[in-house]
Amino acid sequence: MGGTPEQQRGKPHERFEGVPAPYTIFTSQQKVLLLILVSIAASFSSFASNIYFPAIPSVADDLHVSQELVNLTVTLYLIFQGLSPTFWGALSDVEGRRITYICTFIVFLGACIGLAETKSYAQLAVLRCLQSSGSASTIAIGAGVIGDITTREERGGFMGVFQGIVLVPLAVGPILGGVFAGTLGWRAIFWFLTIFGAVFLVLLVVILPETLRALVGNGSIAPKGLAKSPLAYLQHRRLSADTLVRSNSQIPEAPKKKAHIDVLGPLRILVQLQGTFTILMVGIFYMVWQIVLTVLSTLFQTTYHLTEIQIGLVFLANGAGCMAGTLLTGKFLDSDYRRLKRNFNGEPKEFPLEQARLRTVWLYGGLEITSTLVFGWTLDKSVHMAVPIVCLFIIGWASVSIQSVVTTFLVDIYSNRSASATAALNLVRCLLGAAGTAAVMPCIAGIGIGWSFTMFSGIMVGCFGLLILQMTLGRRTRLRFEDKNNGSS
Repeated sequence: MGGTPEQQRGKPHERFEGVPAPYTIFTSQQKVLLLILVSIAASFSSFASNIYFPAIPSVADDLHVSQELVNLTVTLYLIFQGLSPTFWGALSDVEGRRITYICTFIVFLGACIGLAETKSYAQLAVLRCLQSSGSASTIAIGAGVIGDITTREERGGFMGVFQGIVLVPLAVGPILGGVFAGTLGWRAIFWFLTIFGAVFLVLLVVILPETLRALVGNGSIAPKGLAKSPLAYLQHRRLSADTLVRSNSQIPEAPKKKAHIDVLGPLRILVQLQGTFTILMVGIFYMVWQIVLTVLSTLFQTTYHLTEIQIGLVFLANGAGCMAGTLLTGKFLDSDYRRLKRNFNGEPKEFPLEQARLRTVWLYGGLEITSTLVFGWTLDKSVHMAVPIVCLFIIGWASVSIQSVVTTFLVDIYSNRSASATAALNLVRCLLGAAGTAAVMPCIAGIGIGWSFTMFSGIMVGCFGLLILQMTLGRRTRLRFEDKNNGSS
């Protein structure tokens, strides 16, 4: 124990040899704060979509167009909800999460102001596309942030809470939309979104730090310019020198050549087949869910003669199911993953990740298929509205549980491109959702409500074939890519 204090302390890097750097410097409380922040940011996408549904009849009357044309704006919203994250997600994987968030919210706010002043159907259609372009990408960016700050063992719970908060607007949005449309008029919907979005953007600028690991590592590397938030600056000043030295000394040096923005990254993910089958599966389940939500206002109004506010209350069942499903699914994902990992004795690369993450899809898929079938035939036969409302709760629970499971799986296998992977998922599910919502009314007019939803249920049954392909061919492809990457690193 001899020697001077300086000799005992040694050089900074020597003091921490063999001591692993923390995965992230953010504390548990800070991670919860970031989770809440990015979850609220992501909720704007579903808020802007679902607050609009009860107002569809009012918008049609005010702009002197048919409800089918107004439903087409839902289709356009979904198309751009799928396309826009391919750019914004790729941007956030290179330039950072924080700057991308700021840009998307500026686009969103401009579109909301324009929608509040809309005087024609053409303006409505164009501005809904712009609004979707601004809000939709917040989900992919939020998933990227969660991937930046969490390990696999805790990621399922975080993704569950993330999905749960994202889907709060499914319950609250239609109620607010119905109240606004029935009292102040449908334009008040977009003024509300403008005010809410502006206030949140200020909070985002002040609080949200940069988390992209390619830029800040585990958070100990200070970002520059707009990427640095005021609170992140204060955090770096308060961190002990030892914490920063230990973290920085064990983070690989950033590449001198900055990565380029790969707008085609989500498309590359789709053709690699590591997670493609699950993405297609989620897209089909999501399509049917969106079909149910899109026709809900029209079918309940014509079948049960409900007012706009009453229709908004019906949507509560869907929102409640969504929130319950995601919160419980996330916790179960974490516990199931830890249990399988604890009992697994083979090589780490041979761990059955597909089984650990995806095996519950059999249950959730069966629930959505059955509930969709019952939902369609009870409306077709004008059964008491309590039955389709219960079905709506189960559909919401099952659909978002499937999305939560698959999103967590994709973040696991694409940890360094999590925003792009989520954008690939978003692209497929929204394009399929757009196709479904465009086709559903002509389909109902042609073969009736009951047989239309029977057909949709049959399509979902085919998704189980995609799940089997992911468990077999998808797993082999993933292991081959991992071996290739490990061999080249």
